[in-house]
Amino acid sequence: MKKLIWVLFLFVFPLLISAQVKDYELGTSLDGLNYRQQGGYFDYSDPSSVNIKVAVWGFVRFPGRYNVPINTTITDLLSYAGGPSDDADLEDLRIYRSYEDASQVLLKFDYNDLFWESNLDATKRYVPELTAGDILVVPGEPRLYFRDRFSLVLSVISALVSLTILVLNVINIGKN
Repeated sequence: MKKLIWVLFLFVFPLLISAQVKDYELGTSLDGLNYRQQGGYFDYSDPSSVNIKVAVWGFVRFPGRYNVPINTTITDLLSYAGGPSDDADLEDLRIYRSYEDASQVLLKFDYNDLFWESNLDATKRYVPELTAGDILVVPGEPRLYFRDRFSLVLSVISALVSLTILVLNVINIGKN
């Protein structure tokens, strides 16, 4: 019985303590360091302001969890994440947001408007602000370039030629 209590105390109790989610922080625990990356966790927090925790998923260079100042924009967050990859679909960026009453909302917006339009029309353009716990999703799909298609076709043709040679050799062996 004592061993069971010790196992619970050593393994279960620390898990319960570390399972608490903090999306807001005041300052930073980095002792003056501005940047830390460890296993998909990036810390860009500001020691002199309130910081929030957000996540970036999808077609960016460094997807993961980010600890950033509360006034961080989506442009800043995309820059921290290394920018969108070539395969990213900037016309369909999404923010998943959860509220304290367990309701969730999906905010979609087109980021190409900011890159390619000469002037912004406030009625058509919408770029939401980040709040604590937001998840920015950058969707996309891998694009096949000519080199990729050529290598795919070449590998299929190579396999077919090899099978044809094998069948012809089997037929010749059967005739002899």
